[in-house]
Amino acid sequence: MTQEPNAPTADEVAAFREKVLRKLTYSVGKDPEHAAEFDWFEAVALATRDRVIDHWMECTRQTYDKGCKRVYYLSLEFLIGRLLFDSLSNLGLLDTARQALAELGLDLDRIRLSEPDAALGNGGLGRLAACFMESMATLGVPAHGYGIRYDHGLFRQVIVDGWQHEQTETWLDFGNPWEFERSEVSYLIGFGGHVTALPDGNGEPRHFWHWAEGVRANAYDTPIVGWRGASVNTLRLWRARAEADFHLERFNAGDHIGAVAEEAKAQSISRVLYPADSTEAGQELRLRQEYFFVAASLQDLLRRHLDQRGTLDNLPDYAAIQLNDTHPAIAVAELMRLLVDVHGMPWEKAWSLTTATLCYTNHTLLPEALETWPVGLMERLLPRHMQIIYLINAQHLDALRNRGLHDGELLRSVSLIEEGHGRRVRMGNLAFLGSHSVNGVSALHTGLMRKTVFTDLHRLYPQRINNKTNGITFRRWLYQANPRLTRLLVETLGEDVLDSPQTRLRDLEPFAEQVEFRRRFAEQRQANKRHLAKVIHERLGIQVDPEALFDVHVKRIHEYKRQLLNLLHTVALYHAICADPGGDWVPRVKIFAGKAAASYHQAKLIIKLANDIARTINDDPTVRGLLKVVFLPNYNVSLAEDIIPAADLSEQISTAGLEASGTSNMKFALNGALTIGTLDGANVEMSEQIGREHMFIFGLTAQQVEARKRAGEYNAEATIIGSPRLGEVLSAIRRGAFSSDDPGRYTGLIDGLGWHDTFMVCADFEAYWQAQLEVEARWRDADAWWRSAVLNTARTGWFSSDRTISEYATEIWKVM
Repeated sequence: MTQEPNAPTADEVAAFREKVLRKLTYSVGKDPEHAAEFDWFEAVALATRDRVIDHWMECTRQTYDKGCKRVYYLSLEFLIGRLLFDSLSNLGLLDTARQALAELGLDLDRIRLSEPDAALGNGGLGRLAACFMESMATLGVPAHGYGIRYDHGLFRQVIVDGWQHEQTETWLDFGNPWEFERSEVSYLIGFGGHVTALPDGNGEPRHFWHWAEGVRANAYDTPIVGWRGASVNTLRLWRARAEADFHLERFNAGDHIGAVAEEAKAQSISRVLYPADSTEAGQELRLRQEYFFVAASLQDLLRRHLDQRGTLDNLPDYAAIQLNDTHPAIAVAELMRLLVDVHGMPWEKAWSLTTATLCYTNHTLLPEALETWPVGLMERLLPRHMQIIYLINAQHLDALRNRGLHDGELLRSVSLIEEGHGRRVRMGNLAFLGSHSVNGVSALHTGLMRKTVFTDLHRLYPQRINNKTNGITFRRWLYQANPRLTRLLVETLGEDVLDSPQTRLRDLEPFAEQVEFRRRFAEQRQANKRHLAKVIHERLGIQVDPEALFDVHVKRIHEYKRQLLNLLHTVALYHAICADPGGDWVPRVKIFAGKAAASYHQAKLIIKLANDIARTINDDPTVRGLLKVVFLPNYNVSLAEDIIPAADLSEQISTAGLEASGTSNMKFALNGALTIGTLDGANVEMSEQIGREHMFIFGLTAQQVEARKRAGEYNAEATIIGSPRLGEVLSAIRRGAFSSDDPGRYTGLIDGLGWHDTFMVCADFEAYWQAQLEVEARWRDADAWWRSAVLNTARTGWFSSDRTISEYATEIWKVM
């Protein structure tokens, strides 16, 4: 695993061993003779946590003593994954713990597998939030992350007969040794009811929200430690509870269900991440979740600020609130409500403080992903907030008219209320207006934000949008996920590469020309591939050849991410091998993983197609193992740590202009995988940093995609006719070649490509096929392949989340 700067002494190992034994006995309550692996994990975690707490307390005291400005990062997701190795590695205790456990006859690498993945996120958004929290701690930026402590989080994906099924994720069944329940930190959050207005001392109306229902938010804190223990920040998650837990009188009267009904309703708020919103009840629950955690977080941070500063007049000087996507956008209205209604501040002053404190990160160009809420739902659930939103909107539009802007189309575009198909509140516009900074997450995405989803708002406020290209924490995605490569880097470049990878990784470039180094680089990859092959066999019973090209496509299942394009190529390759079984084919393993939203039928159908294609190809003796296809279920952080270091080829093939950034592309490149991808999201900047000659770029650009859509000139039918290879693939899938039990299963999916190829799957197919031929040609030239692989690792240092956070800290938050 990762090397520590100095090997632990015998005394240090003995002290840690005794600490673990004490925790096992007095905290876990188990005799070492009868302890299970999870008991040992808990004991090691608690022993490690004690060391974290020492740093945590000291950092908190320093923040108070120095009067530092704090960052508050509001996110509906924090995909933190397992924390044991994160904490041990960042504290420099990994070798100490490994030796201590070995002396007890235990394997730390086996013990760590007992830790469940914290089910607090879905994909890139949540993993980014986790990376940012770790980087803020590493850089010494005082920060609190705020989110929801989901009882079950996102569902656990199981595949039954090729179909995705959602099951409860039970990550908290055995408790969470990393968190601290803060029973004294509790806030009452209101819903429903009505609003009254009474004159204040100056004769001005003061509004009072009389809510119909109260839900209590209870705090749970998890310390997040930075590299080398530089600093420790707090992730505070909220759990929902009823205002009154139990109605004894109703219970004794025989209403046993009604006595706990309020508690059950309240608990549903923090029960699962992203409940299906295909029903009105599901939509309401999602809105409740978003307001619940935002309201609790704002009350908490204002309380902390007042305790330390005594006034809210200087809030922007000591607090920066970052909204991670539109989920926390209700913070604009809630902060205004707290400042005006609760703290008696004049409207204009409150608006000035709100906009100076709030910042908003946009993560999507898909209109459907920019949240909107029905006005009727908002008026019923959050009546005071709806009044505030109306007032913000009226003043906003009046100000534009006073500037001489009377264009009806423009005013409708920038309004907070969408009038077209049922009146809805535009949360993206609300976040934009209520923030002093609005950032995209890659250069391409930010440019497209200015031209598409926020084009008119950008014209009115041209200085507000800025770019902060995403990054990843190398501590997790290199040092922990790929210890073999990390050891090679340390042996080659020295220990300080671990502290300054952004700059020091570039020093690896000359070694790409050395035969011996390329051989060692390939050897560590081969060892990782053998490990992944073992994981695949254990989970699926499928044998794959570690010598084959591992072609990996792992991410959330969505039409714009184009897993379907990859599957069409898979079928085309299968046909080609069957037609020429004696050909000089590059053995390839296609690896898919990812979850589809519970109500996203088309994405679930794509998962089923992947499994149908895998079954057909893997069972066909004609292929002779030259092509294998696997779909690994329940993709999460831990599975990603197995897959990414073993990947040879990284699939980043989204429709150009639709992927905001991507971060898996950075993780794969950092570990030396070569990227096949479109010029989309951060792929653009990756191609500039790494060099396009060391990637496989194909397909339409974002501008070309938009031009085709705008002109209406694209004819998918003509494209299919012009590509016999594509036509044969589509015909085979449509006639049931991979679904003999239900030949018509994919008729709608395939016909849809001909009618409206919205995501340019057919349009990019031939370019993708040719790019895959280039992949095979490069793979056959081992020297060229491994030279490119080394240069991918060497040139990915810029994509560190430390760099991203430094830019946020200096340019937006003003804390460095």
